[in-house]
Amino acid sequence: MIKNKKQGSVSIKKIIGISMVLILILGISVIAGNTKVNNVKIRFANNHEITVLTSKTKVSEILEENHIVLSSDETVSPSIDSEITDANTIIITTEEIKEINIADKEEINDDIDEIAQNYENIVEEILTVREEIPFETITKDVSDGSGDTTNRILQVGKNGIKEVSYKVIYKDDVEISREEVSSKVIKEPTNQIVQVQTKTITSRTTSRLYSGTTTATSGRYKVTAYCSCSLCCGKTNGITASGVAATSHHTVAAPSTFAFGTQLEINGQIYTVEDRGGAIQGNRIDIYMDSHAEALAWGVRYIDVDVLN
Repeated sequence: MIKNKKQGSVSIKKIIGISMVLILILGISVIAGNTKVNNVKIRFANNHEITVLTSKTKVSEILEENHIVLSSDETVSPSIDSEITDANTIIITTEEIKEINIADKEEINDDIDEIAQNYENIVEEILTVREEIPFETITKDVSDGSGDTTNRILQVGKNGIKEVSYKVIYKDDVEISREEVSSKVIKEPTNQIVQVQTKTITSRTTSRLYSGTTTATSGRYKVTAYCSCSLCCGKTNGITASGVAATSHHTVAAPSTFAFGTQLEINGQIYTVEDRGGAIQGNRIDIYMDSHAEALAWGVRYIDVDVLN
């Protein structure tokens, strides 16, 4: 009987002990269930960040819980006595950084004001103009190395034309910069072709050819062209007023101020006065061509003519 009583007493103690443990666990669970735990981000002045798990909501308590002590030059946002915001972020900064930031702002504002002043009275426009494209000169040497040479222009050079657009900037109505933005060729240039050849002297020595005295001088003349057809000369035999047969690119008709046999240099080529003409008066010279088409193609040109003898 005594043994049974002892066993019963022990069982009751066990039951009481287990009950108390269960009650304690349930109490802790209730307390834990009523406590809200947050992830809070802490950003330091050196931009280093940590994330902590805490049930605290006051900034000072969160810092203290994580053993974070502010130095004398550090401030915190939200303030030390405030509750954390919905962003769950605490930012620690230094007063020195704030001052630098303020100084930077003032400097930026000064720069903006200076830039604004510099851009006062600034005007920008797109200007389109036409410009000449210089022609190139091509030289062909057929003189075989002879020292006594002359130049003959086979093709007269002509400048081309291009249309150029510039971005032009003015300040106070004064151009300060010009930049090409586009260009378009309107007309290609024509190269000038010059032939270097041995200078030839006419062998015609008749007294009639070299009679008279030349009183005309070098200068700019109206230079035309003709051939031996009836339209140009009224005859077709090709015999000049001096009595010799006309030669293409050699014979010229000139006023009586030029004696027959006078040599003229026109566009680098040597011609000889061997003919006259009713319309060839004053400062006009007519060059003999092989055909009427070639004479028409020459047209009318105003050229500097050198009287050589």
